[in-house]
Order: sequence, then C-alpha cells, then structure tokens
Amino acid sequence: MSAGSAVETRSSWLPLFVVMLAQVQLAFNAWNVSITGITEDLGISPTTVGLANTASTFAVSAFLLLGAKITAKIGPVLAFRIGVIIPALAAILIATAQDGSVLFIAQSITGASNAITLPALTIIIAASFQGKQQASAIGYFAASIPLAQVVSLLIAGQFASTIGWRWSFVLVASIGLINFAASFLLKPVPPQKNLIVDWTGGMLAAISIILISFGMSVMNDWGLLTASGNAPISIGEFSVVPFFFVAAVIFAQLFLSRTRKRMAEQKVPLVNLDIVGTRSERATVTVMGLMLFVGTAVSFLMPLYMQVVQGFVGIEVSFAVIPYTISIFIANTLVSRLYSRFAPRTIASVSMTVVTLALVWLSFTIANDWGQASVIIGLVVLGLAQGCVVALVFNSLLTSAPAENAGDVGAIRGLTHNLSGSAGIAVASAFAVGLLTSSAYAAANDSEVFTPEIVEQINFDNVNFFTNAQLEQVLTERTDATEEQIAFAVEEFTESRLTALRTTMLVLGGLAALAIVPARRMPGFQKEDLYVGYPESDEKKD
Repeated sequence: MSAGSAVETRSSWLPLFVVMLAQVQLAFNAWNVSITGITEDLGISPTTVGLANTASTFAVSAFLLLGAKITAKIGPVLAFRIGVIIPALAAILIATAQDGSVLFIAQSITGASNAITLPALTIIIAASFQGKQQASAIGYFAASIPLAQVVSLLIAGQFASTIGWRWSFVLVASIGLINFAASFLLKPVPPQKNLIVDWTGGMLAAISIILISFGMSVMNDWGLLTASGNAPISIGEFSVVPFFFVAAVIFAQLFLSRTRKRMAEQKVPLVNLDIVGTRSERATVTVMGLMLFVGTAVSFLMPLYMQVVQGFVGIEVSFAVIPYTISIFIANTLVSRLYSRFAPRTIASVSMTVVTLALVWLSFTIANDWGQASVIIGLVVLGLAQGCVVALVFNSLLTSAPAENAGDVGAIRGLTHNLSGSAGIAVASAFAVGLLTSSAYAAANDSEVFTPEIVEQINFDNVNFFTNAQLEQVLTERTDATEEQIAFAVEEFTESRLTALRTTMLVLGGLAALAIVPARRMPGFQKEDLYVGYPESDEKKD
C-alpha cells in the first residue's frame, strides 16, 4: 500500500486555531490607517512613521535564518510563547508612546521576536498534521494573513476614526496575551538541545539581508544610480544604493560558501540548502518570490490609486480593498481541494496565467472612476489566483522537506515573503514615480502654456503621486504660475498619474508571465505521491 493511499489519522484542529490566531497577531497592520493620528499625537512626520513601521520588517528579515535554528534548539512551543508575548509587550509600548523613538524600539523588538515565531508556527503545523489534513492546514494557515489584513483594515480604520489609533495596538497586545495563554494547550515538540547554532553564518546572512532591505527602502528617495537631492550621502553624483546591493551580494556569497563548507563537513548549517537542492524546489521558491513581489506591489499600488486618484480616506480605502483581500483568503482555504486532481505545476501554471491576465485587464480598465465593476472583478480574479499560488508553493516546499527541516522551510518562506514584498513595493514605486516624472517633464516642456521660467521653478526631482489639491497648493506656493497654467498642469498631471499606474500594472503583469516558466518546473507527481514528497525519478540533485 502506498503512503498516499494509507488511511490517515485525523488530528485535532486546535493547534491550527492557535497558530492562525498567532499569525493574525503578527500580520495585524494598524499602521497604514493610523498615520494621521500618530503624526498629530507624537509630532513626527509621516515618513518617520513609515520608517518605524519598516524597522520590524528589517529585523525579522535579518534574523529569520538564525531564528529558525534558535527555535529548533529551544523548542517551537517555547519559541512560540516568546514570539507572541514580546510583540504584545511592544504593542503596549507603542500604545503608550509619547515620542517617535519608542516606535522604532518597539518595532525592532517585534521584528526580532517574529524571527523565531515564524519558524515555530511552521514546525507546529508540520508536527501536528499529516497528509491531506496537513495540506488543508497549510491553506488555512496561509489564509490567516489576508484574514488579519481584513480584520486590521476594518478595526484599525474604525478605531483611527473614532476612539483613537492607540487602541489598535491595545487590541494587538490583547491578542498576544490570548495567544500566550493558548500556547499551553499545544503539545510539546521536543527541542534539539544539542544543536550547535552557526552564529557567524547568522551574522553574515543578517548583514546581507539588512543591506538589501535598507537599499530597497531608500532607493526611491536617494536615487538608484544618480544621487537625488534627498540623498544625505553620495559618491560624487552617484547614489550609494548600488554599493549597498554589491556589499549585500558579497556577504551573501560568504554566507553560502560557509554554509556549503559546513554541510560538506557534516556540521549543522544555519539553513539546510538541500531544501532548495532540486530543480523543482528552486522553481517553487522562484514562483513564490515572483508572486509575492507582484502581489505586494499591487497591494501597495491599489490603495495608492484609491487615495490619490479617487481621494478615498481611512475606512473608505479599507472597504474598497476588502473584495480583493477576501478573494485571497478564500483561495488559500480552498486550493487544497485541487491537490488530488491536479499536479502542483498545473495549478501554479494556470494560476500565474490568470494573475497575468488579471493584471493586464486592470492596466486597461482602471480609470478615474473606482465604481467600475470591471476593476472590482479584475481584483477579485487576481486575488483568487494569487491565493492559490501562495498556499500551493508553501505546501510544496513543506511536503518535500524532511520533518526536521520544517523550521528551515518556515524561515525560507518568511524571508522570501519579506524580501520579495519589500522589493515589490520599492521597485513598483520607483518605476511608477519615474514614469510620472518623465511624463510630467515632457508635458511641461512641450506645452505652449508653460513658459521656460515656470518649468525651471518646478522641482521635478520631487515629483510624486500627489492629489490634485496638493499639486495646486505646491504650484501656487512655489511657482509664479497663473491660474490658467495651474489648471493645465492639474489636467496633464491627472492623465500622467493614471498612465503611470496603468503602465506599472502592465509591467507587473509581464513579471507574472515570467513566473509561468518556473511554474512548469514545479512537481508533477500524481495524487498518490502528493503527500509523500517528490518522486525520485522527477528530481536531479545538483
């Protein structure tokens, strides 16, 4: 009897409930709808709030690989407890903050603790469920992220508009306390007490990831090649950003070289490279990275479109993106039902094709009227396909790896999620702003309405996705433009802004199309092999 046809013993769903609630805590984002309240309360700029928020992303990305080994050494249940109680305490710090420095400290602490939580969640799933039940659990687990996004959009948006932004972080702290209490219901998973952690490798990886993350976060403001006027440092006329990326590659190569050496010497590496040692596994990670890059970019661009083009605020944005987010949630939870009928490579290929078509559809249909049914339908279709891919690739990686490497799979998943997401936002922003700048500059120079003197007064280095009202204010205060010239500028800028967003969506569709190729290299096993791992005949170890 094959393992795929063996009768499975179904386990209690309690561990899944606990893990999902922990993921809701980690993914709960009250920042985007609380910016106005935080800036007014603490007297800091919106940019400072944004940087404080990204401090968590930097920390969790930098220490995820190290966190996976720490989790294995102390045990996933203890790591889970630490990983939910520390962010809860950090949320209390934010809720009671009186100055901006507290935000940076609290978010850095939260990110560092999340670096052990994410691998712990994956290990608990792997240890608690098997076979088809494990596949369903992974789908529900993946669905907890969009679930948290829906909840945070609704609750935090409402709190920010009524009782105040601080109560959102009180809620996060409360969820953390509930998670800590619920952790005592989990069955213990034996720790690997004798595990030797590669601290040197951990530092090499952390430095590389921090350099990449920081470079992507400042790329838009400092300039990618030529230093912008906002760059605090530069090398002549050149931006320092490329040097961050070069240094990151050097440290990454040092880390990989050290890891391969430790594996050859039969020592425990910081991350077992065998989990991405086959063509199918590398293809799976590639599809995951491209999907998260595109998905995060869209999740950033659409609210930007709603707020700038449509003029939506607060709770209006929350309600507008809910259909898209719910569609991701539905696909995450239901895609496991396809596993017994279709191979992973088939599901992934079809899903990425649908993602591509949905993005192309959106690039041609978004306009200055959010009420279009075509836009909403396009977002829902995109969300369904995106949700299928995200749950599928996680399941494919976890089922292919030995149980003892589940923490490494969780670390790779979390690292890919954070780096691809950060890159998606940074690159999409830079591309869209670059298009907008070039279009606005060309329109101003080619226009008979603008004089050369007015063109010189406009600072094209600081062109961004302003609303029409903001643009009018800038032109009135900083230039000698007449009312006729301002009206013309607003009209041209409105068209350029929409064109930039449409073109960026089309380019993202092209990137999604590129993922179809690696998707075809994902596992092609039949249903009886699905929960056993990759067939040996389908793999070639390098």
